[in-house]
Amino acid sequence: MPVETDTELRQILTLDPIAVIGCSTTAGKPAHDVPKYMIDHGYEIIPVNPFADEIFGREAYDSITDVPERVPLVDVFRPSDEIPEIVDEVLERDGVEALWMQLGISHDEAATRAESAGLRVVQDRCIKVEHQRLIE
Repeated sequence: MPVETDTELRQILTLDPIAVIGCSTTAGKPAHDVPKYMIDHGYEIIPVNPFADEIFGREAYDSITDVPERVPLVDVFRPSDEIPEIVDEVLERDGVEALWMQLGISHDEAATRAESAGLRVVQDRCIKVEHQRLIE
């Protein structure tokens, strides 16, 4: 079952760094402003965007599989139909503990696969909104 309780959400919000798949270079877009908010609140953000070299002064990676360091939390700003492929890539990595799909993004079958592999999964929730509600 996807994560629903505040206790579980608080636990996930302790994970750091966060790889952000679909992180944007464009201020004003949620895929830019939400990760920026997380940086401003002390999180290390690792941008994943094949069309950018750098975001927030940090190297941007083409794929989650290219990120060299351990990433316990993966936050996704990509369309729901891309989630199965993203889950495949996330499951290739060691150390990922949770997969967070932003507001409007969900894929039950892929979420079930990720959970079966031991990941905690959040669907259709904004990490910034939940951080403001539970942590700030």
